[in-house]
Amino acid sequence: MTYAQTTPPLAEPLTLAEAKAHLRLDGADEDALIGSLIATAREHLERETGLCLMAQSWRLYLDRWLCDGVIRILKSPVQAIQSVTIYDAAGTAVDVSLEDHLLDGKGRPARLWLRSTIDPGQALNGIEIDFSAGYGEAGTDVPDTLKRAMLIHIGHMFAFRGVLSPDQQPAGIPDGYERLIAPFRMRRL
Repeated sequence: MTYAQTTPPLAEPLTLAEAKAHLRLDGADEDALIGSLIATAREHLERETGLCLMAQSWRLYLDRWLCDGVIRILKSPVQAIQSVTIYDAAGTAVDVSLEDHLLDGKGRPARLWLRSTIDPGQALNGIEIDFSAGYGEAGTDVPDTLKRAMLIHIGHMFAFRGVLSPDQQPAGIPDGYERLIAPFRMRRL
């Protein structure tokens, strides 16, 4: 099971103005850095929770269908399934009908069931599922708790900006961050 992002989010859940207000900054000297920290905080939070905060597109690669016929998608919330493609032994793409499919996009993990499936002829990555995930197009669609976690993380990274270079961020996790994101984490047994 491999995921590849096909379309990144077009916007961030926090605006530059919201981050600057949280940091109590007025000038524009640090705008590029703050924009970078917003993206870093979102990406970190998405990795930690398995959530997609803003609308984005993904491709899930599978080697074979699961025994119970239910495909679990670990990125959520899943908004829609765009296409399901299977590759035969010659590498030819065959589209699977999405008629009568069932999608539980809000579940964690999201679940997809297809009425009719064809076994792939390609041994590795013979199945591709394209889907869109995220809370929405605007930052107002993202839960406030997650935005608050991002803000305290941005504040922490901003305070320690001279300790590590931007490509080595996040340098640390601030107090309270884990408590804010805990209800959004997907727990595994």
